[in-house]
Amino acid sequence: MTNINGTAGIIETALTRFWFKMFGTMGFTLLFFVAYVYLLHHPAGAVHIVPASALDRWLPFQPWALPVYLSLWVYVSLPPVLMLSHREIIRYGYKVALPCVSGLLVFYFWPNAIAPPDIDWQQYPGVAFLKNVDTAGNAFPSLHVATAVFSGAWLHWRLKVLQWSRALQGLNLLWCVAIAYSTLAVKQHVALDVLAGTLLGLGSAWLVRLRAHAIQPDGDEPLGR
Repeated sequence: MTNINGTAGIIETALTRFWFKMFGTMGFTLLFFVAYVYLLHHPAGAVHIVPASALDRWLPFQPWALPVYLSLWVYVSLPPVLMLSHREIIRYGYKVALPCVSGLLVFYFWPNAIAPPDIDWQQYPGVAFLKNVDTAGNAFPSLHVATAVFSGAWLHWRLKVLQWSRALQGLNLLWCVAIAYSTLAVKQHVALDVLAGTLLGLGSAWLVRLRAHAIQPDGDEPLGR
């Protein structure tokens, strides 16, 4: 198996099946967004408001967190970058579909949203664009958080078995937590959404045996030096 340690190994791994990784990730994301946006604008029933907590009322709006929020799309693309075979990538696609489909089913059977915060979004053009594209609907569970946690768990196990530096392992955890925090900071979600998204991401990772995939991607020899 290709040695993924070292700069040369990382570049080689990233370039392996490059087009399959790129178009596969783009295709998966497109299919997800078609369903997500359809449910967002065509709820199957009355939209329920997810209640805000004391934490949500205390935490101020922080527009600086928008780039962190948007960085999810880079973050969730990292696992395929570290994969080596078509089989490994396809198997991961089936696994990551679980939290995505589960969230969409919740949105279909229980349409929900957060109450609009009392903020003049025109003063924050970047965030205003986000609000126009992705309104505060489809809130519970937060799929932003669920997919970040799912990806973060895979990266944690893969980086650990590759014996990459603790600094990089810590950076992975910090990035995942920062994305979850940013959903609150830009007032796209409330604490209950984040909690549900975290549980969905962790629960899905456990159900699909994500750790085994990260450590032994093709069910043969473990990754390592």
